Amino acid sequence: MSENAFTAMSKRDLLTMIGRTAGASAMYMAMSSLGEAHASTFKGPIKLDGDAKGASVLILGAGVAGMVAALELRRAGYKVQVLEYNNRVGGRSWTLRGGDSFTELGGATQHCEFAAGNYINPGPWRIPYHHHGLMHYCTELGVTLEPFMQVNTNAYLHSTKAFDGVPQRFRHINADYFGHVGELLAKAVNKNALDDTVTKGDAETLLSSLRSWGALDKDYRYVKGAASSDRRGWEKNPGGGLTAEPIASDPMSLETVLRSGLWNGVSAGFGMDHQSAIFQPVGGMDQVAKGFEREVGDLVRLNSKVVAIEQADKGVTVTYEDTKTGVRQQAKADWCLCTIPLSVLSQIEMNVGDAMANAIRAVPYEPGFKVGLEFKRRFWEQDEQIFGGITYTDLPNSQISYPSSRYGAKGPATLLGGYTFGAFAYEFTSLPPAERVARAVEWGSKIHPQYKDEFLNGIAVGWHRVPWTQGCFGGWTDESRAEHYKNLCQIDGRILLAGEHASYVPAWQEGGITSSLDAIGRLHQRVMAG
Repeated sequence: MSENAFTAMSKRDLLTMIGRTAGASAMYMAMSSLGEAHASTFKGPIKLDGDAKGASVLILGAGVAGMVAALELRRAGYKVQVLEYNNRVGGRSWTLRGGDSFTELGGATQHCEFAAGNYINPGPWRIPYHHHGLMHYCTELGVTLEPFMQVNTNAYLHSTKAFDGVPQRFRHINADYFGHVGELLAKAVNKNALDDTVTKGDAETLLSSLRSWGALDKDYRYVKGAASSDRRGWEKNPGGGLTAEPIASDPMSLETVLRSGLWNGVSAGFGMDHQSAIFQPVGGMDQVAKGFEREVGDLVRLNSKVVAIEQADKGVTVTYEDTKTGVRQQAKADWCLCTIPLSVLSQIEMNVGDAMANAIRAVPYEPGFKVGLEFKRRFWEQDEQIFGGITYTDLPNSQISYPSSRYGAKGPATLLGGYTFGAFAYEFTSLPPAERVARAVEWGSKIHPQYKDEFLNGIAVGWHRVPWTQGCFGGWTDESRAEHYKNLCQIDGRILLAGEHASYVPAWQEGGITSSLDAIGRLHQRVMAG
């Protein structure tokens, strides 16, 4: 590839290429470094002081953005109604359990057969500690959280191109990579190669820190011994009695580690969105939606597909279709807050100005795919001592996430058998659901040979085939943000938009929450001024 060709590559193309070659985790790390992932701006509960003067707001979409707006606007005295396409609230905060079913674009219907207590989150599945808005509402709404295990050093890193396709423990690659790099840096310090940047006093401190960081011996070498084995694991663990003496393990060579490419996975927990502490709602991500539903569920009309949005000088009229009866009706309000994903909104008739209309059409939605698999037993715990965490692979399923709850439970259990973006997600989504599951089982068996004997059933969600979102999340570029982002977020007459697509935190619930709070804050100012 020529230098000019590389320079001309778009961010979207680059992320897709990273996702194709290095997996979903590597792609998300790249998203973070390219400005696609940010900490929350939430500073505390919104204050909508003043008399709402009987103003009414029609909210389109009962995802977290819509439900936050419904909750806070009603508290402020507004008349609120919400229209939701689905037969439930929550939007992409969605959990599938045994007995659930859904039909995707193209007509394929899947029925979830998981045993009681097992589930899969097709959409959001983690809550970083610094997503302050979501953490606030979980606390307020009584949504119980538990730790989510992002990094488990006893899980695997896997490449079809290294170690003859045999998966390697995360801790082996992690320890050997840091150990060899630490030794190289120590050699550079001892050879005075860093004198132009490190003082003599700092050099001694640096050597001491490298010895600790890299698990080096007294001579600053990363070699077989107690220091390295305490980091990467022993060949024979310390015990008691006459057989108590441990046996040190053999580190891999630097060449082996580098050529394996598995060091790509070592940074999986470094990005701010993946650093501990990370949480998940006990029992599934839809517990967040149920928390909102307890508070403002009475405001929501389910099974209501929006087909037209028309604003006039004094209000907004929305035409919607009952998805069960096909009957069309209208809802009216002074204002309309629309949280419908842009991938769908761009197909709905709506009389807004060119600036907002062009912004809506400017944001493509990224492909995303998840598959949940249920097995007869927790073989990853029982056979391989993997309790939570994620295994990363260059196979199309990209990663396997083990459940971070009910450790040691008997009977069937589910895991996330694949989560991928980019080209792999398009490939999966193009297949019939049963074949998606079958391929996830086939690829997973390359890492866990128990897969085929233990497999019970599975369910697969390709987000480009989900009717009410038609994609995973809004895919902005620097260029499209510069041209369209402010136009998307500005109030257009009596219409304003909110959702993760109207934020700098795409693909996360926090983006929807902060976007919604910003939107209703500006709406309230307009009402007070009016």
